[in-house]
Amino acid sequence: MRQKLDFKNFPMLLAPMAGVTDVGFRALASSFGADGTVTEMLSARAMFHNPKKTEFMTLTTDAEKVKIAQIFGHEEEFLKMAVQSPMLEKFDSFDINMGCPAPKIVKNGEGGALMDNLPLASKIISSCKKSTDRPVSVKFRKGCHSENFLDFARMCEESGADYVTFHARTVAQGYSGHADYDAIASVKANLHIPVIGNGDVVDKKSLEEMKKTGVDGVMIGRGAMGKPWLFAELKGQNVKVDRFEVVKKHIEILREHFEEKWIKLYIRKHFLWYTSNLSLSSSLRLKLATCDDVDKCLQILKVAFAENG
Repeated sequence: MRQKLDFKNFPMLLAPMAGVTDVGFRALASSFGADGTVTEMLSARAMFHNPKKTEFMTLTTDAEKVKIAQIFGHEEEFLKMAVQSPMLEKFDSFDINMGCPAPKIVKNGEGGALMDNLPLASKIISSCKKSTDRPVSVKFRKGCHSENFLDFARMCEESGADYVTFHARTVAQGYSGHADYDAIASVKANLHIPVIGNGDVVDKKSLEEMKKTGVDGVMIGRGAMGKPWLFAELKGQNVKVDRFEVVKKHIEILREHFEEKWIKLYIRKHFLWYTSNLSLSSSLRLKLATCDDVDKCLQILKVAFAENG
C-alpha cells in the first residue's frame, strides 16, 4: 500500500544528500521520527544506461515511512521513463530535482539550470505527472541566473506538481549564507499546493522560524548529518540516544547490502560527522578519517563516546 505525506500534521523529511543519505542513514532517520525520506539524486539517463550504478542508491528498508525517489535530468523522455521504471516501483512518490547547484549538474542543463528554462521544466513535470498515479513533487531554489522563484513555483503548480520543496538559496550561493525565509513565506502565500521549506533548520529555534513562514512541512539536510536523531528532538520526543549503538546500527544495515571494502572507505566521513562535537585528539580523528578496519574504528568510537558522555 502506497504511503502519503500527511500535510495536516507538518511532516518532517530527510533531504536527499549525495554520499550521505544511504539506505542505513535513511533507516536511522526514520526510526527517530522522519516522516519521509528521499534517496540521493538518481540520474534518469543513468537508470537506463548504467542501472547497476543507480540501483544501490534505490535500496530501502521497512523502517522508512514515505519513500521518495528523487530523479534528475533534462531529457523529458528519460524522466518519463524513470517514473515508470520497475527499479522505482517500491517508492511512494517522486521528486524532480530542479535546484541542485553542483557545477557538473548545472553545466549539463540539469538541476538548478532548469530554473532558467521554464518551458522545458514545465514539460518535464507535466510528462512525469501524466506517466504515474503517484505524487510528483519538485525541489527548487531561488533561481539560477535570476531570482525567479515565484514564477517558477507557480509554473510547478500549473504543470501538475502535487507539492514543492523550496530551498531558499540561489544556485550561486550553494550552501553558503542563510536561507531566505521571507522568500519561503512568499512562495507559500502564492501557491495552493503544499510547500515544504528547506534550509538551515538545525534545532527547535530554527524550526520555529521556519514554521513562521506558513509552510506545510520541513525538509532537513545538513542539520541531520551525524545526528539522525534530530527529528526526535524537533518533535519533542524524549528519546535517549546511545550514539555508539546508532553508528553500529548504521554499519549493520550497510553490511546487509555492501562489501566490507566499500564500507570502510564510505563510512569514514560518517565517522567524522558522528564525532564532530567530540573533543578528540588529532591522531584519533586521523584514524577515523583513514579507517581501514571498521570494527577497530567502532572500538575507538565506543571509547570516545563513553569518555564524552
